[in-house]
Parts: sequence; structure tokens; C-alpha cells
Amino acid sequence: MRTVDDFAALRRAHREGFSIRQIAKHFGVGRDTVRKALQHPEPPPYRRLEPRLAPVFGPFRAVVDTILAGDQDAPRKQRHTASQLFRRLRDEYGYAGGYDQVRRYLQSQRRQQRETFIPLDHPPGHRAEADFGHIHVDFPDGRRLVPVLLVTWSYSNAPFALALPTERTEAILHGLVEAFAFFGCVPKELWWDNPTTVAIRLWRGRERTLQPRYAALASHYTFAPKFCLPATATEKPRVEHRVFDLQRRWATPVPRVADLGELNEHLRRCCLTERSRICGEQTEPVAVRWERDRAAALAVPAQRFDACVLQAGQVDKYQTVRFDHNCYSVPRRWAFRCVTVKGYIDHVEVVAEGQVVARHGRCYGKGERVLDPLHYLVTLEHKPAALDHAPVYRDWQLPAVFTELRHTLEQQLGVRAGSRHFIRVLQLLAHHPLARVEQAILLCRGRAAVNAAVLAAQVERLARTRPPISDTPMSLHDSDRCLASNRLAALHVPAPDLNRFNRLLSCCSQGECVHDTTDRPAAEDQPQTVEIADHGIGVGEAGP
Repeated sequence: MRTVDDFAALRRAHREGFSIRQIAKHFGVGRDTVRKALQHPEPPPYRRLEPRLAPVFGPFRAVVDTILAGDQDAPRKQRHTASQLFRRLRDEYGYAGGYDQVRRYLQSQRRQQRETFIPLDHPPGHRAEADFGHIHVDFPDGRRLVPVLLVTWSYSNAPFALALPTERTEAILHGLVEAFAFFGCVPKELWWDNPTTVAIRLWRGRERTLQPRYAALASHYTFAPKFCLPATATEKPRVEHRVFDLQRRWATPVPRVADLGELNEHLRRCCLTERSRICGEQTEPVAVRWERDRAAALAVPAQRFDACVLQAGQVDKYQTVRFDHNCYSVPRRWAFRCVTVKGYIDHVEVVAEGQVVARHGRCYGKGERVLDPLHYLVTLEHKPAALDHAPVYRDWQLPAVFTELRHTLEQQLGVRAGSRHFIRVLQLLAHHPLARVEQAILLCRGRAAVNAAVLAAQVERLARTRPPISDTPMSLHDSDRCLASNRLAALHVPAPDLNRFNRLLSCCSQGECVHDTTDRPAAEDQPQTVEIADHGIGVGEAGP
């Protein structure tokens, strides 16, 4: 093989006037070599215009092309490899050649089919990319896989990360609202893959049918919802690299936190730290480019978007409405009515006639019932046996004074009457805080006769005291002293009216009686229901 020095000697000899024949004879080379040296200053590299095929493989080339054409419609992970192709040729078609010939031909064919790209660049404030990454996190109850929403600006590469309980639509809505609040601005375009929680149907090209609540989010923040073509994650490379950062740097070693709140604080610090780095081929820190992004982006609306999903529901005979495979209770008034359920990532609200009638913590299980004991107070009065047999009341964790009160009422009034009086006391919780009712029970403890009417009157007196009684229970001595001082401060004596006294004397002198009580039974002989009604204990319902 000739070198550059050989070509240089041949070229110098020709410059000195020697002919090609003389040069070839003098240096002992062929005339074609001399002509090649005169055309090229250095030996050209060896090139094979077509793959060299062994005579054994040549007849099987058409068979391989047919198999590779069929792979175009097969899933990516179910296409022929070189070894599988070699085995088929050997077993099914009688191929007697070697594996390396098959491998080289397959490599040459796939090289021609590989995708190429055009370098892209996006103006500041124009585009952001969103995706989910997954990391393992150690919580007090063990290690769990946590989905993390990532939003990255295409120009500056400024990131945002938020750990969420799920990847459902309400979680995406909540995460994007938090992202826009974190950035203080909104991109003009937000790019996603094609998750069904955002795009419920894919059409030809880039046309999508949006999830209604995501469409409402895009309208609220006035950004254009954009989507990549299916199976082309290369259209949003910024956020794909941030998923790698999340897993390899921000979550390595495995984070050990108490809850998602602590994890999100860690991710927030990581996102702020990233602004001091220079990423990729950029020459400026992320913070410098981020200022240009923020200056050119859209402003965040003053009103916060309601990040929830809406679902119509029908309340059943158990005063529950179904949402996401679980049942949530509502007050008796809304039984058998149509309501709207608003599902957030951490709680559920039931709306009827334009108002929130019930609010519960979100349950992510299946087939469970989330019940509020206060919602069944109306029904409990007609079904007192449920106090001991319904799980919603049997498992209700109340202070010990309530259990003591029930024993006292049943001892003084009997089991049935005492249970009904205790139910009336529970109904006070629909309008008064638990601490106030508990304090009233403590104040009435030790009296000779205790019933629902006495406790209701005591609760009403506590409600009228100023300043209002805090929710923290106080001791009996402190309560009496506070109540006495408030009574003295609020005491008001009206001015005497002597004319009313003169009219009283005039009526008595004529033998009339203002209040005839001769035929009225004693107070202790009055029915308990009248006594309760006189003190204003109605059947109450608790709102949210």
C-alpha cells in the first residue's frame, strides 16, 4: 500500500520533467499508480461501493429483504435480530453460510433506515415540555415508586419537579398550576406525549381530542396545547434529559423523607440549584437564559385555576355518591338528588345547588366508603339502633366524656331514653365545635339531673360568651371561672317601669290571675320531648 511519501516522490519526479513511463520504470510502480499520484496529493482511502457478498449468501438476499419488509409492521421489540434471521435461513431455507455474512447485510440495510434529525432552536418564552418521571423513595412505611411531574423550558432548560400521588388528570392539573406559580409565567406552547389523561383520542397527524378539564386549563392560562407524534420522544428532548437528571442526580442516593411534602421541598431546591449550571452546548448559565424566557412568556392570571375533575352523580339511599370506585357521604337533605363531585388530588367536594354540601379526604382505594358521622344525624334519630351497629358511629373516635355521658344518661333515664338523649347531644355537633360540646358536658357533670335539654342550654350559653371559647378543652375549674366572669361582663339590667307594676296590682285586685298554673303538671312530669323542643334542640345537619 502506497504512502503519502511515495506519492510525493512520484509527483516531484513528474515536476522535474520525467514522463509517466520513465517514472514508473525508475520507481518500479505501475503507470496507473503514477497517474493516481498525479491526480491526488495523497493516497485515497479504500472504499467499497457495494457490500461484498459471499457466493453462498447471494441467493438468500431476496428472502432476507422479504423478512425485513414484514418487520416494518411488527412491534419494535418483536422484529428479527441478526441471530434470529440466521436461524430462520438455516432451518427453513437451507442456508449453509456463516452468521457474519447475515449480520453485515442486516447492518447495511438498517443503516439506510435510521432516522436523521434537523437541529432545532426555540425563541425565549415560547415553548415548554412536560412529562412524568418515576423514582423510588423511602417513606416511614417502606419504599414506594413515586411519579414526578417535570416541566422544562425549551430555551433556558429551567426545570420544575413535583411529586404527586398519581398520574391522573387531577394530578396533572394540580402539578401544572403549581408549575406556573413556581415560574411566575406561562409558556405560549406546552408539549406533551400522548397520555390518555390529557389527550383522550388521537387523530391523524397532530390532531387530538383534549380531556375537557385540560382544555379548560389551557383556556384559563391561554397556552396552546401541543403533542408529539406517537413514539417520538425526541420531539421534547429537554424534559427527557431532565427525567435522567431526576433519576441519576436528584434521587441518587434514594431519598428518605417523611411524606411527599418533604420530598417536594427537596425537588424544589434541586430545581433552583440547576439555574446556576451551564447545560449542554450552551455558553450561559440557565439563570441568564431563564430571564429571557420569563420576559417573553405569558403572565399568570390573577385567578387560580380550580385543579379538579368534575363528575355528575346521584345520591343513593345510603346518602352516598360514587366517585372513582369509592362512595362519599352527604347530608340527609341531599339524598336521592343529582349532585356534582369535584375530585382533587387530596380531597373530594360534593356540590349541589351551587354550594359545597360535603367535603372528604380523597381515597385512592377501591370499593371503600368514606363517611362523615355528622351527615347521618337526621337518620340516626329515626334509627337509634345504628348507634351501636353502624360502623360510622361504632368506630367514631370521640373524647372519653361522651362515653361517660352516655352511661350516665342510660342509668338515669333508661337505656332507650338515654340513647335518644345521647343522640340529641351528638346532633349538637352539627352546629357547634367538638370542644364546645365537650366543655358543656364537663360543666354539667356531677349534676343530679342531666339530659339533652340541659346540655343544649349549656352549649348555647357557651356560644354566646365573649370572647368565643377556643377549640382546646379546658379544665372544669377554669371553665366555671371563665363562664362566671363572662356572665358578669355581659349582665345588663333594664330600667324599672313602675306602670307595669301598677297594672299587675290592678289585675290582682279584680281577682284575675296573669299566669294560671293550677292545672299544669310539675316540671319534672313534663315529657322529655317537650323539654328538648323548648330548649331549641332541632335535628341538625352538618355541612362541609
